[in-house]
Amino acid sequence: MANTLVIGSQWGDEGKGKIVDLISEKSDIICRYQGGPNAGHTVVIGDQKFIFHLLPSGILHRGKKCVIGNGVVIDPATMEEEISMIEKSGITINDNLKISGNAHIIMPYHKILDQQNETKKGKSKIGTTMRGVGPAYTDKVSRMGIRVWDILDEKIFMEKIKANLEEKNFIITNLYNQPPLEEKKIFDDYMKYKERIEKHIVDASLYLKEAINKGLSIIFEGAQGTMLDIDHGTYPFVTSSNTTVGGVLTGLGIPPRYINNILGIAKAYTTRVGAGFFPTELNDADGDALCDIGAEFGATTGRQRRCGWLDLVVLKYAVWVNGINSFAITKLDVLDNFSEIKVCIAYDIDGERVTDYPTNPSAANKIKPIYKTFKGWKKEIKGITEYSKLPPECRDYLEFIEEYTGCKIKIISTGVERNDVIMVNN
Repeated sequence: MANTLVIGSQWGDEGKGKIVDLISEKSDIICRYQGGPNAGHTVVIGDQKFIFHLLPSGILHRGKKCVIGNGVVIDPATMEEEISMIEKSGITINDNLKISGNAHIIMPYHKILDQQNETKKGKSKIGTTMRGVGPAYTDKVSRMGIRVWDILDEKIFMEKIKANLEEKNFIITNLYNQPPLEEKKIFDDYMKYKERIEKHIVDASLYLKEAINKGLSIIFEGAQGTMLDIDHGTYPFVTSSNTTVGGVLTGLGIPPRYINNILGIAKAYTTRVGAGFFPTELNDADGDALCDIGAEFGATTGRQRRCGWLDLVVLKYAVWVNGINSFAITKLDVLDNFSEIKVCIAYDIDGERVTDYPTNPSAANKIKPIYKTFKGWKKEIKGITEYSKLPPECRDYLEFIEEYTGCKIKIISTGVERNDVIMVNN
């Protein structure tokens, strides 16, 4: 199997976890390359539901190796919770988990700064999960970050805590009127986490180099989605990392030629969490129905997601900036009971028809979506395993997506469980 990048094509929450879990069976290594515990991937197996924030979804497959890359910011407390959850299900975490020593660590002051900064913004807040991810990336870029390697050397770790708390406590106490943090408590807490993770720490780039040289196959698992990319998304309502294709190169330390296939994941409709640009958002009965049927509540925050029709202008943009060459369409079954289904095929901006996503925010704020309407299939598709057996109206819908985006659909998810899927043309 070729090395495959699984990447979100919308605003995240597209169902990447299920797809990674599905294709992990035929891969050797599954890598997470960016983001932090602000992203949640949900996998349902029988009557068990697994929600991952840091561990790659492929951890559920025995015999597979999972790598957390340097582009990820790690909360050791979240890591410990997830490892415990997995081990309670009967899967042992030993040599099957590798953590890059170059990954940065989320510290307690990152969480406080994230929470206080977001609260202070009031109505202008971004919609962050307030888990310290943004401030951790800020420190990384400011060359103040604490990396996983540092936790192995107690002297270096304490020195960095002391140095950072001089600035952080000044802000916490003077700007936000919160009590200062104690360096010894932080040190003691993180030394407990060290015992849990130190056996998993590696040079991830070197580990993957050796794996590639052995001919092993790799899945690169992205978090969030294209439209939340710090450079190419709906700035400033974005995440703090590169969710697009470039993030896998910097987040794992691999050359681009070793990405053989780029699989874009897209819902059959559109959702997003938090504030910001969303042209096809529905504030009506159809939007409520999408939310209720699709159980659109964030895996990380529990917040209700905003829902709307599929935006093909956004998907076409995602194809370009990522080099997507095939799609997995998820949650198609959510549309089963709609008499009519709309897709956005263009934008009206000041009376001009636009078919390319505008990166200029002043233009984006003027968008009126232009829709094409499809007849709904009004049949349950859960349980269908062959593309030819889908209702004709359903196939018309999917084939229009292919025509508009120029990408073939290879996987179709028809329900929440692992086996609710159609593999198109194998």
